Amino acid sequence: MASVRLTLLVFCLMAPAVAGAADGGVHLYLQPFPPEAGRLTFAITSISAVSANGGEYPLELGLKTVGPVEARRQRLLASGRLPPGSYAGFVFTIKQAALKGERGNVALGVPDAPVRLDFPFGVSAQQASLFWLALKYRDSVTDGAVFSPAFSVVVPSRPIAGHAGFVSNAGSNAITVFDKHLGQAVAVIDTCAGPAGMALDQRRRRLYVACSRDDEILSIDVMTGGIVERTRVSPGDGPREVVLTPDGLTLVSVNAGSGSVSFFNAGSLARQERISVGNGPGSAVIDPSGRRLFVFNTLSDSVSVIDIAGRSLSGTISTDSAPLRGQFNGRGDRLYVIHERSPYMTVLDPRQLTLVTRARLKTGASAIEIDGVRDLVCIASSQDNAVEFYDPNALMPLYAMRTRSGASHLTIDVEDNSLYMVSPDTRSLIVGRLADRKVSSEIDVGDRPYWVAVMGEK
Repeated sequence: MASVRLTLLVFCLMAPAVAGAADGGVHLYLQPFPPEAGRLTFAITSISAVSANGGEYPLELGLKTVGPVEARRQRLLASGRLPPGSYAGFVFTIKQAALKGERGNVALGVPDAPVRLDFPFGVSAQQASLFWLALKYRDSVTDGAVFSPAFSVVVPSRPIAGHAGFVSNAGSNAITVFDKHLGQAVAVIDTCAGPAGMALDQRRRRLYVACSRDDEILSIDVMTGGIVERTRVSPGDGPREVVLTPDGLTLVSVNAGSGSVSFFNAGSLARQERISVGNGPGSAVIDPSGRRLFVFNTLSDSVSVIDIAGRSLSGTISTDSAPLRGQFNGRGDRLYVIHERSPYMTVLDPRQLTLVTRARLKTGASAIEIDGVRDLVCIASSQDNAVEFYDPNALMPLYAMRTRSGASHLTIDVEDNSLYMVSPDTRSLIVGRLADRKVSSEIDVGDRPYWVAVMGEK
C-alpha cells in the first residue's frame, strides 16, 4: 500500500506539469492605433480566452494601460497557455478610459460587464497561436462619451524566408518569429524548456536551438516553423549555445553544465564526438576558415581551442576573469573577447594563441559583434543604454547608438545594414540603423529573451 500511495503522490505532483506541457500558447498583439485614436487612453483589468463551452481562462497582461505612446508600435497585449480545444473568442475588462482634449483628459464611461470579442479559434497541444488585434476606433467610442473596445482580429502570414527573424525566450519556452521588414511579431514557436543560443543555416533554411533545461538540441524549418529534428545530449549537459561550421555540415553545442562540447551531424542531429573543455563554458565561435573552435570557459578563466577536423583539444589560452564571448575580425587574425568579471576587452592572436593587448571598457560588457562593413567592434552592456562602436586598432570608442535599455546579445543584418539588440529588461528586440546609429523599431517578445537570429545576418 505504501508503494501505491507513493506512486499516486508522484503522479499528483507531476500532473500539473504534464498538463501544462500539453497546453498550447496564445499571444495577442495590439497593432498600432489608427490616426483618429491618437487622443485615446484606456486601462485594462483583465483579458480571458473563452472556450466553446463558456469556460474562461485568464491570460497574462503584457500591457495594462494603452495610450498614444504605447500604441505607436505593435505591442504584446496578453499571452498565456490554454488547454487544447475550441474557443469562441476573448473577453476584456476595462477599468477606465479618457480622451485628451484642449483642457486635459475627459473621462469616458466604460461597460460594467466584460466586453466580448467573438473570434473562433482552436488550440493544439504544444502549438502556439499569434493574433493581431486592431482597434476599431469609431466602433469603440460612441457619442464621444462611452468607450467599449471593438477589435478586428487577423492571423498574420508567416514572412518569406528572406524576411524572417527569430528571438529565443528562455523564460517563455518559445521562439518569437518576426518579419524584419514589417518590424512586427508574426508567429510564436513552442519549443522546449529554456531555449537559449541559436545558430541559423541560411542556405538550408534551418534554425538550431540549444534547450538548456531539457538537455536537447532542436532543428526548426525556417519556412514552416515546424520542428524537423530533435536530439538529446547527455543528462546534465545543459547546452547553452550552438555554433555551425561554415559548410553547414557540423553543429557544436556548448554544454555549460558538464564542461564539454558535443558534435552533431547538422542534417540528422546524430551525435558524434564529445570533448571536455574548461569549467562553465558559455559560448563559442569558429574561426573564419572553419578549422578551429574557440570555447569561452567562464569559470576557469580560459579559452579552449579545438581542432574541428581532428576532434581534439589543440590548446588553451589563459584570459582575464570570466571570459563571456568573443568575435573574430574580418581577416580572422584577431579575436576580441569580453569578460563577465573584468572591465577589459582582451585581443587574442588566434593563430599563435597569445594575448595581443587589452583595452578598458567604460562599463561591463555583455554582448559583442563585429561591423564588418565599417571594421568596428560593437560592444553592449546590460547596464548601459547604449551600444558603443570601437576602432579595432586604437581600441577607443568612436561613437555610440543610444537605446532605452541594455542589451545581452547583438546580431548584424548585413543585407539591411541593421543592428539587432536583445533587451531582457524590456522583453523586447531593439533594431537600429547602422548608417545613422538611430533606433528604427522595437518588437515585444517573450520572457527572458536570450538570442536573436535573422536571415541576412553575417
